[in-house]
Amino acid sequence: MKKFNFRKVLDGLTASSPGGSSGSGSGGGSGAGGGSMHPGATAGAAGTPRDEIQETLTSDYFQICKTVRHGFPYLPTALAFDPVQKILAIGTRTGAIRILGRPGVDCYCQQESGAAVLQLQFLINEGALVSASADDTLHLWNLRQKRPAILHSLKFNRERITYCHLPFQSKWLYVGTERGNTHIVNIESFILSGYVIMWNKAIELSTKTHPGPVVHLSDSPRDEGKLLIGYENGTVVLWDLRSKRADLRAYYDEAIHSVAWHHEGKQFMCSHSDGSLTLWNLKSPNRPFQTTIPHGKIQRDGKKPESCKPILKVEYKTCKNSEPFVIFSGGLSYDKACRRPSLTIMHGKAITVLEMDHPIVDFLTLCETPYPNEFQEPYAVVVLLEKDLIVVDLTQSNFPIFENPYPIDIHESPVTCTEYFADCPPDLIPVLYSVGAKHKKQGYSNKEWPVSGGAWNLGAQTYPEIIITGHADGSVKFWDASAITLQMLYKLKTSKVFEKQKLGEGKTTAEIVEEDPFAVQMMYWCPESRIFCVAGVSAYVVVYKFSKHEVNTEIASLEVRLQYEVEDIITPEPEIIPPFPDASSQLPSLKNLSGSTNTVACEGMMKDSIPCLSVKTRPVRMPPGYQADLVIQLVWVDGEPPQQITSLAVNSAYGLVAFGNCNGLAVVDLMQKTVLLSMGTLDLYGSSDPYQRQPRSPRKSKQFAAGLTELSDSPVSLELERCKSPTSDHVNGHCTSPTSQSCSSGKRLSSADVTKANRRGPGRPPFRKAQSAACMEISLPVTTEGYISRRAMLQQLHGISTFSQDERHCTAHTWMNKENRENSFSRSRSSSVSSIDRDSKEAITALYFVESFARKNDSAVSPCLWVGTGLGMVLILSLNLPASDELRQTEPVMVSPSGTVLTLKGAVLTFTCLDCMGTLTHPPYEVWRDPNSADDGEKTRKRKLVMHSPSSSQDMGDHQFAVICSEKQAKVFSLPSQTCLYVHNITETSFLLRADVVTLCNSVCLACFCANGHIMTLSLPSLRPLLDINYLPVTDMRIARTFCFTNEGQALYLSSPTEIQRLTYSQEMCDNLQDMLGDLFTPVETPEAQNRGFLKGLFGGSGQAFDREELFGEATAGKASRSLAQHIPGSGGIEGVRGAAGGVIGDLTRARIALDERGQKLGELDERTASMMASAEAFSKHAHEVMLKYKDKKWYQF
Repeated sequence: MKKFNFRKVLDGLTASSPGGSSGSGSGGGSGAGGGSMHPGATAGAAGTPRDEIQETLTSDYFQICKTVRHGFPYLPTALAFDPVQKILAIGTRTGAIRILGRPGVDCYCQQESGAAVLQLQFLINEGALVSASADDTLHLWNLRQKRPAILHSLKFNRERITYCHLPFQSKWLYVGTERGNTHIVNIESFILSGYVIMWNKAIELSTKTHPGPVVHLSDSPRDEGKLLIGYENGTVVLWDLRSKRADLRAYYDEAIHSVAWHHEGKQFMCSHSDGSLTLWNLKSPNRPFQTTIPHGKIQRDGKKPESCKPILKVEYKTCKNSEPFVIFSGGLSYDKACRRPSLTIMHGKAITVLEMDHPIVDFLTLCETPYPNEFQEPYAVVVLLEKDLIVVDLTQSNFPIFENPYPIDIHESPVTCTEYFADCPPDLIPVLYSVGAKHKKQGYSNKEWPVSGGAWNLGAQTYPEIIITGHADGSVKFWDASAITLQMLYKLKTSKVFEKQKLGEGKTTAEIVEEDPFAVQMMYWCPESRIFCVAGVSAYVVVYKFSKHEVNTEIASLEVRLQYEVEDIITPEPEIIPPFPDASSQLPSLKNLSGSTNTVACEGMMKDSIPCLSVKTRPVRMPPGYQADLVIQLVWVDGEPPQQITSLAVNSAYGLVAFGNCNGLAVVDLMQKTVLLSMGTLDLYGSSDPYQRQPRSPRKSKQFAAGLTELSDSPVSLELERCKSPTSDHVNGHCTSPTSQSCSSGKRLSSADVTKANRRGPGRPPFRKAQSAACMEISLPVTTEGYISRRAMLQQLHGISTFSQDERHCTAHTWMNKENRENSFSRSRSSSVSSIDRDSKEAITALYFVESFARKNDSAVSPCLWVGTGLGMVLILSLNLPASDELRQTEPVMVSPSGTVLTLKGAVLTFTCLDCMGTLTHPPYEVWRDPNSADDGEKTRKRKLVMHSPSSSQDMGDHQFAVICSEKQAKVFSLPSQTCLYVHNITETSFLLRADVVTLCNSVCLACFCANGHIMTLSLPSLRPLLDINYLPVTDMRIARTFCFTNEGQALYLSSPTEIQRLTYSQEMCDNLQDMLGDLFTPVETPEAQNRGFLKGLFGGSGQAFDREELFGEATAGKASRSLAQHIPGSGGIEGVRGAAGGVIGDLTRARIALDERGQKLGELDERTASMMASAEAFSKHAHEVMLKYKDKKWYQF
């Protein structure tokens, strides 16, 4: 170690050439300490990079800003529609509001309180929206700007809001409360009127019970001076606003859920909790003149039909040329328990029941006119479901639905992983759309989508962007994400390569997950060569190639045996180190995955060498698009399931795919369909293992086989696979006798003897169902107190086992203790275990194919595979490829460890190479050609490879920079000298979840997302911090699983199980964002009322003028009590006021709020003073009356 440090210092001082320093040892060039103790070594073997490379990026280029949110609003609660502007608003349980118009017009706004949205009301054609929240606050939103802002808020202190109603073209909002009172709010000033309708005045004096909360408010279509109030217990009151008394009271013995008017204002309909609809006439309010239970069974003896489930909402819409529509949700019979939620449409005598996939939250009928006193002429119904939004066409007798243009089916199956590609090849989007369009569903309405409001233009950003989402059902969706929109391009079902699981076979198959066995865990896409690779939760990899032609062919498949675990490792001490002849033969002993000698019989035989799923063996029809080229499956070994895949990489130029898990690494030749390498992680080191881990003395019952072969430092070729005989047990290239795996107790276990938990050895977590990212609501600590490292979190995140046994003991001691008690074959472990033992299990966490210098004495770049592990080790494997295309199809590819080992602190996350000018070096790729082309010349022509030659005139320059980032730090090495030039310790108390090298403004930087919520960028190659903002605390696994960066300063994550949040860290995009967002409000003429004059149209089309201002204004009604509700001014519509909080605007805002609070306190003081004066005056009056009474009386007359 001292020799290495001394060499490094000499390298830095002399700035010698790369060729002049030959590596004397295979231990690598960074030292086991991670290099952080040498921050001063900034001059490497290539000279001083600061002098050579001019870094153009500065902190001025960076700014964090949310751009747009896609997907279905999570946990929706409310729905509203503006019939003139034709925009739709959806409120949610988290206090968010989504406003949707034509495709591209999609706005997300959030209430700071986070209280659920109870109700939404548009100010029709005014560019404003009122929201009522569960914290009894009303908000007025300004929609005349691209990012809506709250203009006013009104917080009710003594009463709870239950219902709101805003009449068309009125500025007075009616607010019903839980106490049964109705208040009136001026929309312009957001101040309460002194006019209040108290519940005890509305009901009859003889009524002894409280009528319950207000569940409905609406003004009469015939006379705006009459307000219909519905109370929960079944009471309906028509209140005369002018005379302040009840005109009509109607009572029904079932609770009311909703009320709807006939447009003439002579009748109204109520829906009730027993599944009934009652129709009332204003002339005879004593009882309903019609009562129906639409889905109730008619009794034979003429009795009332049996009650049904509550009808939660009813709408009563009239047509000029046909029968009225009665549309309601709920009301189904109780005896149909399994029936799905439904919407019923009654049109004349025809009753149509539309069954939904999810519970109905709310629905709205869209009508031709905004005026309530005209024939409504309904043309569509918007139905908001818990997980979907559908619009039904009422103009066609079969009621088809409209094709939804919004990307609200992201969560059709829960999202498990995401990838984001900005500035990808421009021909990809049209090609993917063309193959995806062939799978479009039929049967949609042929009319245009009715929510068509707002305006949107393309903006300045023109580069193509693609988002890929992997799902729990094995599907993969490609989305066009250009210009901050999202549109579905193509859907790929990866489960189609496997046989369907038949019912009843669950216990006899080798499945390792109970649900979602096809869940996508990892994806790798090369946009240039169009190769796509998927890793599934059942330990398989599927490689897809793109074709424009349909093909009918068999699916090639390979099985890989990748099970490996070291024997007990203890701190090396001289007396127990076996006398191996040299360090290269210090191999761990071989054993099954469980870590114990258990064997498990399952249905009479132990699961061994069988994959988790069955690939289809018959020819499969593959439509145009992505077609499966090869399926690679990890197999069971000695009754233990394969571990899930933790890293994946593909290279089309080399024709190779590599993947790893916590046991080791596999490399597969895609062209020859053969396994090149299947090796345990420790074997990759050979003599280069910096820990020099030693095996314990083998037990008598489990000896090494005589034919043990050392392969760690020799090339691994196809001969390895060919040499395997069916009678020997091969694990990662080592041959062991089948008799060497005997059971230590000498007892055979049957399936009756062993429980399901016993099938795992000690220290093996129960193999969990693959958790979909959308279902993960597990809270995460922002520091590492709850998790030893990122790997410990990823165990919970992926449902995988990537750690040593003692790390698992720390993170999951509860189940481990229980399992150790249950398992009679568990080994006792010492409580004091060394760090070497703890880290003996080493997962492959990152892979990268690139043209690079594999060894210190290399003079030219060659094909390499960079391998990063969970212990911060970086290994370089050399790839020896045949020289010509013809030989590539027949000659084996040689994969051999180079002996180079670099180290970092924490698990390795990402690699990248820069050329000598600091330009990003892309891995080589093969130009796409259609594998199923009818053109013979296309098939026979040579492969066209793009090697990405760097900007310099020389082939590769004399050196390159390797950028490596782990969960704790980033390092830049100079190659081939392997000198560490720069080190940046990113975090000490937390760990990185994601790190990507991205391009921005024709330069490169390293973007990082930390578990404590920080987003950071570092310059390359000097690793200068450019941005560090505490953006987003990682509150659940979903964010950790789906966060990803891409080029041009963009990133995304799954903000909820149904929504993708996109953000930018580019200052330029933040500046241009306003131009890219859609306009919610566009100037539209309000339609004139039919058959009425202009003046009458101003008053809502009512038969007589009704001056609300005169009735509710302060001059007539007086002031409301200030203690009833508190007015809170909003941001005043100033966009970006939060961003300017430290400047003049922020100061003015704070001053205005302070003045408002002061005025409010002065007002309360004034109110108290007035109250005291009134009581003093009353006391004076009474005293005066008493004085007059007794003025002339003598003392004896008292």
